[in-house]
Amino acid sequence: MPEAASAQAERATIGDSEFDRDTAVTRRETGVYDIDLSPGWTILKNAVNGGYLLAVLGRALADALPHGDPFSISAHYLTASSPGPAVVRTEVIRTGRTLSTGQASLFQHDEDGQEVERIRVLASYGDLDALPDDVRTTAQPPVLPPMDQCFGPQDAPERTPGRSAIADRLFLKLDPSTLGWALGAPSGKGEMRSWFGLADGRDADPFSLLLAVDALPPTAFEIGLSGWVPTVELTVHVRSRPAPGPLRVSITTRNLAGGFLEEDAEVWDSTDRLVAQSRQLASVRLN
Repeated sequence: MPEAASAQAERATIGDSEFDRDTAVTRRETGVYDIDLSPGWTILKNAVNGGYLLAVLGRALADALPHGDPFSISAHYLTASSPGPAVVRTEVIRTGRTLSTGQASLFQHDEDGQEVERIRVLASYGDLDALPDDVRTTAQPPVLPPMDQCFGPQDAPERTPGRSAIADRLFLKLDPSTLGWALGAPSGKGEMRSWFGLADGRDADPFSLLLAVDALPPTAFEIGLSGWVPTVELTVHVRSRPAPGPLRVSITTRNLAGGFLEEDAEVWDSTDRLVAQSRQLASVRLN
């Protein structure tokens, strides 16, 4: 992929990037971690992005459990998180030879000084490098135009008022066929497809995959809705350690009913391997 390579020629080393610094947790004691949630990963209404939060809790669990790679992680978003201090508390539920299971919750203090639980996750961890290389699948990677024929926030002629801060942390090049909403002409299809990476060029790893599944504009925009679409529940399956290079993310919604919709995401790496899948339930706030 020469175009992809040239588009992200300067890559940040894993551990040195903004994403790594902003998701790093500090162990206070066994099972208790401190973090200052960065305002750089906020979306509309100054709420912290759900994928970023999942990566934060994912890192805490990687420290707490004997295995370091998330295989399956399910999160329930209880209240919106804000930039600032937070505490993550983890619990080891089971440890085995190939899989370990744990849970984690993130807490912040509200305006009255009361501790509030923001998000709770249950996850299984293992070693992605120990998995067999046998792949049998009917899944196909999304077909996207070349990067120079796709568009992202950086292509706008001027900064859009109310633009989410997270847009500056990401490298997004969206498929024009899923960008009708940005031109005031949504297609009515619940689809969103994009090239994806981090703005500083850092290559993907299992924790940035937790971000990737929740980093594109909501499919609700292309259905013809606008505004905040907060996540209620999100489950991510990490299938493989991604190869270097940009990712391709495809998200679809087939059913909006009763004020809720689902988003099914697939993440493919530069070798055409499916590296992550997710499903989330989101609440639709009709304007």
